[in-house]
Amino acid sequence: MIVDTTLRDGEQTPGVNFSTKEKLAIAIQLDQAGVACIEAGTPAMGRAEKQAIKEIIELGLNSQIVPWNRALERDVDHSLEIGAQWVHISLPVSSNLMFKKMGYQPNQILAQLERVGRYVVAAGAKLSVGAEDATRAEAEFLLDYGLLAQEIGAKRLRLCDTVGIMDPFSLKARLGDLIKKLQVPVEIHAHNDLGMATANALAAFDAGAKWIDTTVLGLGERAGNTPLEEIVLALKITRGVDVGVKLAKLAKLAALVSQAAGRPIPEGKSILGPKVFCHESGIHVDGVLKDPTNYEPFSPELVGASRSFLIGKHSGSKAVLYKLAELGLTLSQAKLGPLVRLILERAGRHKGGLSDDHIRHLALAQPKSSL
Repeated sequence: MIVDTTLRDGEQTPGVNFSTKEKLAIAIQLDQAGVACIEAGTPAMGRAEKQAIKEIIELGLNSQIVPWNRALERDVDHSLEIGAQWVHISLPVSSNLMFKKMGYQPNQILAQLERVGRYVVAAGAKLSVGAEDATRAEAEFLLDYGLLAQEIGAKRLRLCDTVGIMDPFSLKARLGDLIKKLQVPVEIHAHNDLGMATANALAAFDAGAKWIDTTVLGLGERAGNTPLEEIVLALKITRGVDVGVKLAKLAKLAALVSQAAGRPIPEGKSILGPKVFCHESGIHVDGVLKDPTNYEPFSPELVGASRSFLIGKHSGSKAVLYKLAELGLTLSQAKLGPLVRLILERAGRHKGGLSDDHIRHLALAQPKSSL
């Protein structure tokens, strides 16, 4: 199942600032897409953030709405005051963060988890517990932390690869050992600093994790988080697992988040990039025209996208004929070769593909007897 944190960790991307209206729109589309859980933000950040999360909760969406909190009673109170039925609390579990960031000893971390966790449960909210920097924690202490979270009634235990240092093989081995000793469902929160967030999330799933944290388009601090669109497709294609996300709604959702974040979607972005279903190479175009599965791992329509063909330096006659047909033009076979050569020459000169208008002009400029 998916916990999407676009509205919390995604908005922590430097320079990204969603308005309340944008947050509501993103939450609605995440819900419509079938995302099981939405991490809606941090109420303790301030009045505007708290009000935005309150308005999201009041939408009455099917998705679980979970505010993120430091493990402090006063932070939890902010979540309870806005009607949160789920409350997430987070504490560091690595020596690095316990000592250098918090100035705490391990026993103090455990005591705070127990005190604040029981406070959440006593208030009638469902408890989610986060272990910050779990992948750099001592295995014995991480187990103690997980067992305590389980004992006080946590419904989920989030293990964070906070600085994105893990590889899939090490992560699977480490999580597998831990998960065998716990009953509480484990959630993985991966960062993409080494470009392995999606692979690590998949490895965590293989190790027994029941929940995966994502952001739309991989937004997040530094190199970002596991992209929603990547992990749901990876699970479907490589594991045959459907997490309930309506794939055809992903393109519309990504467009909304891209606009709200002020971050254009890179042309080659996996799954949803504007050019990932665009073909130029003559060999590839010929293959796709015969059967799209020759050069596409899945149909663009699956994720709400569409296929296109670019006429450029690498195009062949099949692609040009296809484009001419799209433009309502026909060309005799004898004159096709000269037109293709002219197109390739122009495309090379322009260092890019040719527009439909440019192709139409070149085709119509051919001798009339050839048309």
